Amino acid sequence: MATETVSLPHRRPRALWTLPGVYAPQADTRLLGRALRAERPLDGADVLDIGTGSGALAVLAARMGARVAATDVSWRAVLTARANAARQRQRVRVRRGDLAGERGGRTFDVVVTNPPYVPAPHAPPSGGAARAWDAGHDGRHVVDRLCADAPALLRPTGVLLMVHSGLCGVEASLRRLRAGGLAAEVVARDHVPFGPVLHRRLPWLRARGLVGPADEYEELVVIRAERT
Repeated sequence: MATETVSLPHRRPRALWTLPGVYAPQADTRLLGRALRAERPLDGADVLDIGTGSGALAVLAARMGARVAATDVSWRAVLTARANAARQRQRVRVRRGDLAGERGGRTFDVVVTNPPYVPAPHAPPSGGAARAWDAGHDGRHVVDRLCADAPALLRPTGVLLMVHSGLCGVEASLRRLRAGGLAAEVVARDHVPFGPVLHRRLPWLRARGLVGPADEYEELVVIRAERT
């Protein structure tokens, strides 16, 4: 079982557990966590974490005083998130589901999501660890669905926080969210060295023009979209 220390407010950081095959907190998780902290106060807010993985962001939102629901398509991720919430003594309702899952028409003050976004030379996988990052030829297999679903998930003045790579089209996400009536902007950026997955795909990514011949870093962005 892998562990990674994640900074959480007001208490000494504690290690989060991840079962094999579950996406462990990485640079995109930390960038999204910083954006979530900027949404203070969350006391009493209803927060939905879509694609919760380890549950790191769900636990953070709970620590900030929110009522938190979380979903993931992976049973291993669901079990991991439940275990981490219990270990951190935070109340998080975690269900297995595709995207928002069976939300029953509920709406939320904040929706936070770290979806699969890595462009791949093959169709999105139906199972396995790669389901957490592979997202089709343009990297938008899940991102586009989230952009379409976001307006129905948010209450008036509700906020979507979504992290993804610059490789899958930041402007495309902004256009789709704005077309749905949301006020959308990039609120955080980071540049991180290519990880193992992108290194293996560099010839394919360069052939498609997604990565330049001298590029060594991937841009990550957090998009904030508000229902006005």
